[in-house]
Amino acid sequence: MASSELEKRPAGVDPQDEPSAEWGWHGTFPKATRIAGWLTAIALLLMLIGNHRGHIEDIYLIGVAALIVIALIWDRIRSRTAWRR
Repeated sequence: MASSELEKRPAGVDPQDEPSAEWGWHGTFPKATRIAGWLTAIALLLMLIGNHRGHIEDIYLIGVAALIVIALIWDRIRSRTAWRR
């Protein structure tokens, strides 16, 4: 008999869907991601040092570095207030 309601799933993660759950790891690397973001922003700003004459690439480098820094700050603020929700 077909039911119109969705089947209730158990609360855990199904190892068939996500094999990494079998050996205990199921997550991300938030600390490494933040470190990589800061290193990328610094590397982009270090690319400003050079012998180029035009400043169009400087604008793009500063813009992309600023977007990365804004995203990192937003992530930090979001992670601090996550427990309040």
